[in-house]
Amino acid sequence: MKILVINCSPVRDGATAEIARIVSEHVCEGNEVRSVCIDDYRIALCKGCRTCHRTAKCFQEDDVTLLMEQYEWADRIVSVSPSYWADIPGQFKVFIDRCTPWCNTHEPHAKLSSGKKAYTIALRTGPSMPECERIVSSIEHFHGHLEIESCGKLCLCSIEYKEDVAARIGEIEAFCHTILK
Repeated sequence: MKILVINCSPVRDGATAEIARIVSEHVCEGNEVRSVCIDDYRIALCKGCRTCHRTAKCFQEDDVTLLMEQYEWADRIVSVSPSYWADIPGQFKVFIDRCTPWCNTHEPHAKLSSGKKAYTIALRTGPSMPECERIVSSIEHFHGHLEIESCGKLCLCSIEYKEDVAARIGEIEAFCHTILK
């Protein structure tokens, strides 16, 4: 199985990156795993021109297609996202906006191979579970428009620093088993 783990945070060494690392390590046996950070890619803001509604591609030349090639490669996609003001980080939202050429709400549209499954891990510093659910909802909505089946979620509250992840490793490892089913 080919598994893509994406750190949806631009922070390469924080709590989100630590969770992505743990997931990558726990799903690697017998699988091909690629781990990326949204900050690895240069992604321009969507101009809202709707050219992609007619052409199924964006006129801007940046790294969106490179990241979508990772999505195409993968059988399973694991998105690990922190809360930035009660939702996904802006950098990941910009990527989602730029994926309109692959969105199934207009024709023509680019299309990923069928049969892909997605899993989402949301984390936040405070104790409010609804905030984590909002993050999951944003990512699952995105996956739905790409026709990727959302198959599981893990919400982790009260994680602010990388060191806070250690107390939650058991939950993360248990979630990894659902990814491998």
